[in-house]
Amino acid sequence: MLEYFPYESLRPNQEEFIRLVSDAVRKGKNLIVEAPTGFGKTISVLAGILPHAIAMGYKVVYLARTHKQMDRVIEELKAIGRKAKVSGVEFRSRKELCLHPYIQTFSPDAYNAMVVCKNLKKLGKCPFYENFKEKREGVSELVEFFLTTPGHPSEIVHYCRLLELCPYEVTRRVGEKATVIVASYLYMVSPPIREAFLEGLGLEYSDLILVFDEAHNLPDQAVSALSDRLSLRSLERAVKEAQEYGEGDIESFLLILLRGLELLYEERLKNYEAYEVPIRPEDIFRHVIEVTGYLGRAIVRMLNDMVEVGDAIREDRIERNLPPRSYIGRVGEFLLTWLSLANSEDYLHLMSREKGLSLEIVALDPSRALDFVEEVHSAIFMSGTLSPLEAFRDIIGVEAELKKFPRIVKRENALVLVARDVSTRGEERSPGLYRRLAEYIFEAVRLTPKNVGVFTASYEVLDGLISTNIHVKIEEELGKKVFIEKKGASSRENDALVAQFKAEAKGNGAVLFGVMGGRNSEGQDYSGDEMNGVVLVGIPYARPTPRVQAQIRYFEKKFPGKGRYYGYVLPAHRKLAQAAGRVHRSAEERGSIVILDYRVLWKNVKKDLPDWMVETMRAVTLPTMRLYLRKFWRGKDEGGN
Repeated sequence: MLEYFPYESLRPNQEEFIRLVSDAVRKGKNLIVEAPTGFGKTISVLAGILPHAIAMGYKVVYLARTHKQMDRVIEELKAIGRKAKVSGVEFRSRKELCLHPYIQTFSPDAYNAMVVCKNLKKLGKCPFYENFKEKREGVSELVEFFLTTPGHPSEIVHYCRLLELCPYEVTRRVGEKATVIVASYLYMVSPPIREAFLEGLGLEYSDLILVFDEAHNLPDQAVSALSDRLSLRSLERAVKEAQEYGEGDIESFLLILLRGLELLYEERLKNYEAYEVPIRPEDIFRHVIEVTGYLGRAIVRMLNDMVEVGDAIREDRIERNLPPRSYIGRVGEFLLTWLSLANSEDYLHLMSREKGLSLEIVALDPSRALDFVEEVHSAIFMSGTLSPLEAFRDIIGVEAELKKFPRIVKRENALVLVARDVSTRGEERSPGLYRRLAEYIFEAVRLTPKNVGVFTASYEVLDGLISTNIHVKIEEELGKKVFIEKKGASSRENDALVAQFKAEAKGNGAVLFGVMGGRNSEGQDYSGDEMNGVVLVGIPYARPTPRVQAQIRYFEKKFPGKGRYYGYVLPAHRKLAQAAGRVHRSAEERGSIVILDYRVLWKNVKKDLPDWMVETMRAVTLPTMRLYLRKFWRGKDEGGN
């Protein structure tokens, strides 16, 4: 059973985990398992799955949220490869696995890149794809190389650039033969991407064994994949596009629709403080019907015409080496989806102005994105924070066995302090509160050696802290460099920020400010002094917006008596626990956690937190926090403090 476990010794409970996974896969069952940070879940799940997958010819699709998590799987496959024969490849978006300058320049997202790639190949305008078809011998040699040596996407892109081949097609060809495919959640939870992905590899659902890593992220990721947004700016650009291409009927329809949306905005949003308001799907066409007399079928015909015109416009723009977008096509596709979901209880239709005036289709049921799981051979959902497991199983709608493994953090290596006199509750927020929070943060950073993470309940709270100039004070008085997470940063920009933060652990240390539920407070590995302590500012409860209230109502109807807990309370508590877990990657690593919100002392919050946090939790004020931190870190270099 341990033939695919590459390390000399097992950590506590790892062998039981491997046997559990092996048994579930052999029986074709699903498994939801919680195992703590530092347990070694990635290598354990691979060791449990691979014997059966290889013997029976199943394809393992390992899904993760971030590039860092995906890269970690490839590293473990490389380690396994030094002991036993194994093959695996990591998929990224077509844009990231593409050398064509047109896609690099003009495709803003994965879906757009997929559509453009299809058109470029159809028109014979991709030399890398043409070379892939013609240079069969070179392709075969490259594929065989990566089948014997699992490679990172950057390695495949490097070799393909040298040979002028399409990296995506090479990756796909490796994926056809490899046992393990590593990809982001989007490859399976987004219906159109999933269909294209499986069709491209010639796979059926029954061929698959799925692994969902860091599965606590899955409900949010599923909802995001099923939701959509259309800005009124796109409608305005669609009008100009219709003028440019001489589509008079479409131009007239869009102008009337735009006017109707402006009237709806003035009626529902303009004079109110709210940023979003639910609307009936048919309301956006009220003005169109009044002016044109169109009935539902006529509107649908017009939208279908817009989709067809959009396809033609994209092809024309590709021919002319222009950005391959069509606003007409995009508007048509969105509004057809808008209408198709008009009577669906598990969707909410919104008019929003938070990111510019827009229409939004908001999915309320994550399980809709996972209904295909019942058709796969087996699926493993794992994370360090899934409790209560029954609630997670309810929300994702998958029949599965449940297992929770105990903590590995030694009691003497964990310190959890909760401030009894501050909270980020809305009614308590004020300049005075932020100054008080900044005092706590400064002292925690001063008394914790090397690197510290400060994760807040929201970007609003983060902005409130920064307004106190705490970051300036830390740099000037403590000599620790401060890094601040940017809300709209790309993966590359954020990776660079985190790498710089980690590097400071070799010197005086640094402080990373971010948010709970963000990419730096979940799934990111910090070893050794890279994060000795965290300060958690508040509990990341969502704002009670119409979409949050709709989620609560939907869950209450589906799970009577549990709506608010499933839709509002539990997600916040999981984010808090995930951020706290950044300080422990093994049983031997010491870490201090300071939580600046007295609500964490309440029973209804504590019951959702990991055992190791509750067992070591102490209520403190600022003076007693200083005492506990000094005692806990005594004997370790405190950076001169």
